[in-house]
Amino acid sequence: MLLEKLAASLNRNVAQSAKARALVAQLDGRSLSLTLEGTPLTFAMRVDGGQIRLSDERVDADAQLSGTPLALLSLVGARAEGTLRAGAVRISGDADIAQTFRDLLRQAQPDVEEELARLVGDVTAHQIGSFARGLAGWGRKAADTFATSVAEYLQEEGRDVPTRIELDEFLHDVDRLRNDVERLEARVRRLATRRGVS
Repeated sequence: MLLEKLAASLNRNVAQSAKARALVAQLDGRSLSLTLEGTPLTFAMRVDGGQIRLSDERVDADAQLSGTPLALLSLVGARAEGTLRAGAVRISGDADIAQTFRDLLRQAQPDVEEELARLVGDVTAHQIGSFARGLAGWGRKAADTFATSVAEYLQEEGRDVPTRIELDEFLHDVDRLRNDVERLEARVRRLATRRGVS
């Protein structure tokens, strides 16, 4: 039931996007399986007749993705490449098909507030959306503040990490030393040439 509603939402968004429709046409007859590590859940996504179909059956898919639920969700976000490079998600099968499915999901990604409005009405959905955005903003601000506090402690109190000024001074000194060594080498070569030593 939930997968049918999600598929309906994805298909509504596909219908509204020319790029998503082109990707669906490209993927017709193809499938992708998603294994959510740490859970017993496996999902299959198949494009058939211009429609996205979702099921919880195990299928022999053209491409397979496996990772934690959060890692798999991050594939449709801005940090997808970092997630893949870090090995948080494993791809097997046809990587081009997996990439095309990812592009399709980005294009057809449901607007959560709009989907909520279908269930609870516009006003309530907007209030829930505003609360969620505020909570996410608070979380980002808290994480940034925590990271800044830890960095300041490591630099100032613990003296475990150099400050930006100390690092810049060190790098400047390294550059100056390298230049001095290069000049010294050139001078030694010139003296050796004058004396006829090779």
